[in-house]
Amino acid sequence: MKQEFFYLKISTNGQRLYKFTDQTIQWINNNKFKNGILNLSIQHTSASLIVQENADPDVQTDLINYFNKLVPMNNKLYIHTTEGKDDMPAHIKSTLTNSQISLSVKETELLLGTWQGLYLFEHRLKPQNRTIIHHFIGE
Repeated sequence: MKQEFFYLKISTNGQRLYKFTDQTIQWINNNKFKNGILNLSIQHTSASLIVQENADPDVQTDLINYFNKLVPMNNKLYIHTTEGKDDMPAHIKSTLTNSQISLSVKETELLLGTWQGLYLFEHRLKPQNRTIIHHFIGE
């Protein structure tokens, strides 16, 4: 049994989904992980992690549009507006999605569905530097 950590840094440039599946699979392969659990955790309260459709980019557009309608960027609706019109909406969106995801690794393969990918869901409008912790426990 072993544990390994990896801190994946992603620079974002506005509100959208940033795919990081390939970097995660490469880290699994480089470390020759065979079987275990991979926990992903984001260290931010205005971005989140999601497993989502990785074939049709329209899905990403629709997700962003849906969340912007669900949680509008209107400072008149919120008390916490310190960092601009995207401040409180970004916090709400991250609460509605995930800050952690656990996935299985079986026989060196990350168990994702055929059309699934790993994404950082950036909720801020301005560029950010984000960190996703990868924590593998297994063999």
